[in-house]
Amino acid sequence: HVQLVESGGGLIQPGGSLRLSCAASGFIFTNYDMNWVRQAPGKEREGLATIDSDGDAAYADSMKGRFTISRDNAQNTLSLQMNSLKTEDTAVYYCVTHLWDGFNYWGQGTQVTVS
Repeated sequence: HVQLVESGGGLIQPGGSLRLSCAASGFIFTNYDMNWVRQAPGKEREGLATIDSDGDAAYADSMKGRFTISRDNAQNTLSLQMNSLKTEDTAVYYCVTHLWDGFNYWGQGTQVTVS
C-alpha cells in the first residue's frame, strides 16, 4: 500500500535551517510529481513546492529563495531544505502525491516549530 513518511521536523530558532525528508513506498516513485504542503494552526493548507519526475521544481512565491525541494529517485525520497526560517514557518509539513487512482496521498506530517 502507499506510504509517505515524513521526518526531520523539530524545534528551531529563527534564522535556522532544517531539512525534511519523505520516504515513499507502495508506488512507482519516479513516475509521479511530489509536493510539500504545510498547515499552520488556524490557517488553511498552503502548497509550498512541487517537483516533477525529471526534477523540475516550482515554488510558491513566498518560498522562493528560502526553500529547496529535491528528490532522490533511487532512494524513493523527497526532501525539503528550509533556510532562514521564520516564526511564521511554524506548521505541520506534509508530503503529498496524486496517483493513478485519482486520489491524493498524504503522509502523517512532521511538526516544525520556529521559536
